[in-house]
Parts: sequence; C-alpha cells; structure tokens
Amino acid sequence: MRYIWFVLLNILFFFLFGCGEIKNQEPIPKFLPVRANFQQSLNGNKVDLFYLKNSNNYYAAITNYGARMVGFWIPHPNGTWSDVVLGFDILQTYIDADERFFGAIVGRFGNRIAKGRFTMDGVAYQLDLNNGVNTLHGGSKGFHSVVWSANQPDSQTLVLTYLSPDGDEGYPGALTTVVTYTLTNNNEIRMDYSLSSDKRTIANITNHNFWNLNGEGTGTINNHILQVDASRFTAVDSTLIPTSIDSVSGTPFDFRIAHKIGDLLNPANQQLAFGNGYDHNFVLDKGISMVPEKIATITGEISGIKMDILTTEPGLQFYGGNFMQSKNVLKSGSTDDFRTAFCLETQHFPDAPNRPDFPTTVIEPGKKYSSTTVYAFSLKQ
Repeated sequence: MRYIWFVLLNILFFFLFGCGEIKNQEPIPKFLPVRANFQQSLNGNKVDLFYLKNSNNYYAAITNYGARMVGFWIPHPNGTWSDVVLGFDILQTYIDADERFFGAIVGRFGNRIAKGRFTMDGVAYQLDLNNGVNTLHGGSKGFHSVVWSANQPDSQTLVLTYLSPDGDEGYPGALTTVVTYTLTNNNEIRMDYSLSSDKRTIANITNHNFWNLNGEGTGTINNHILQVDASRFTAVDSTLIPTSIDSVSGTPFDFRIAHKIGDLLNPANQQLAFGNGYDHNFVLDKGISMVPEKIATITGEISGIKMDILTTEPGLQFYGGNFMQSKNVLKSGSTDDFRTAFCLETQHFPDAPNRPDFPTTVIEPGKKYSSTTVYAFSLKQ
C-alpha cells in the first residue's frame, strides 16, 4: 500500500511540475543565434543571450554585452522571416569588430560632445576623446562595451541595468540606467529608459540598431522610403558638431513627404559632404512629449516591411551607413557594406551640454529621468 501511494505521488508530481515544464519549452528556431556563443565571462561578469517572442512569431535576440539587439525577425505569410537588424552570431565578434556600436545602447551621452568638454556648476569636465577631436557615444568604454545586469521576467520582456560609477569616462555622478525591452503582441519593440544619478550630471541614452528592412545582407538602403516629421535639422561643421538649427525646406534633409533615401543624396551639398552622406539630427516638430508620438515611417521597398517610430524624445539622428567598409562579417554571412544599413536614433541633440538653446540633458540628483521609444512593424499591403 505504501508503495502504491509512492507511485501515485510521483505520477502527480510529474504531471504538476514535469509535464508543465516540458509543455512550455519551445524549440529555438534554427535561424536564431546560438546562445552558447555568447555565454562567457568578461571582467568577472556573465554575458548571455536572451530571446524574446510575441504571439505573432516575431523574435528578438538581445545580449547584455552592451545591452544590444543582435537581431530582429519578422515573419512573412509564406513562412519565412526577415532579420532586419544587422549583427553577429558570436560574442567575440562584437568585442573585436571595427564598428563598435552595432545594436548597442549608447551612453552616457549618445552622439557627439565638442572636444569632449562641458562645464556644469562652474566645474569643467574633460571626457575621453574617441572621435577625432570629439567624444562620441560616451567614450571609448561607453555603455556599448560593458556587461549589463539582466532580468527576464517573461518571454516578451528583458530588463537590463548598469551602474556607471562617479568619474566614469570623465562624467560626474554615479548614474544608474535601466533599459526595458518589450516585444509586444502589437508587433512593436518598445524601449523604456530610466536614469537616476547621485550628483548633477548629463546623459543622452539611445539605441544604435543598424536596420535594413529588406533583411540583413540584402544590399543598399538607399531605396527605402523614409518620412520624418521634422521641419528643421541641426546643421553641422566638418567634425559633425551642430552649428545652427536650419530649415529643411529646399534641402536634401526635407523628408516631410516620403521619398527614397537616395533621391536627394547629392555629394555636392556641403552638409552631406561633411557627413559623407546623412549623419544629422532632425529637430522633431513635436518636441519633447510625455507619451510616445509617431515621428517617422520607413519602408523596405522589396520586403514591404514598414516601421513606424514613436518617441518621447525631441530629436532623431539619421545615419545612412556612410562609414560602413565591409570589414565585419554579419550573422547572415554577408559583410557590412557601404550604406547597407541605416540608424534612426531617438535622442536629445548633439553637443547639448554646450548649447543652452538646446533641450537640456541635465539629470538632477534624486529625480528620475524617463523616456520611451517604440519601433512598430507591419507588412505593407
């Protein structure tokens, strides 16, 4: 009798716990990067790869090395997927890559600060110079090159946290940054940012995905169709530091009406010559908002994949892949060729700490700064 009860209890335990665990395990699609290729220790911190999936079979792969998106897969009715984010299938390639920012969260200060200098409360700060005479995306050891703490509460959400110590890369204050990636059932990848500091400091956090809506390795993005709700842009000098806010009217920067990226790509234009193409901040007509508002739409002319961008931020940096040089082998086996990807980075304006006329990037101690950006996808009918 005692043996029968033992058997029955084991059967019950199996159905309550064992069966449920097996039933909830889904096979990882073969097109996703292999998790083991990312699982190693860097400076005593564990790196890993995390998968997100929604109810419509959209997938994202994200590593906590640089809080970066490795790939984003959109399903088609014929049973295939398009991977629309350029990336690598092994951690070491991210560490060694000529291009450091693929898919990463960049900070403390995304974009450029002139000569790496700014003054706050009468104190002058000198940052690491990693872009000629300027500081770019936080410095040589920015948020793109550190291991973030990771928590995955469910299959559609990943929370990444990093504490940047006081004095890190020359910035004042211990800054805590929390980035939450959510793959919604509305086919959106949502990025919620939360920042707090123990001292007055500056910050400008953004995601640096390299997108190709026809799919990684499918060639030029110059035929993608782009529309941006911006009547002005920040004109720059030869080192890509803003000099003025100019109207887009009558310039290659007028994307208020949708057209192909390459339609107005005139190398004789001085602004385009400075950036070797598009590498400029658009001043969004909406300004800063409390909730994400739609500010841009871009469509892959081959795939029919449309991406709407919604944000609370006041600016949008458009980079057309002008410095890609075929030096890195992507997870598709192709290389990162010239203008085969674009970046649309929601942000505050470049060099804002030195421009009191720009929206402030100051983080006050004891006050949390939050922002949200959403990339929403659909298939064009």
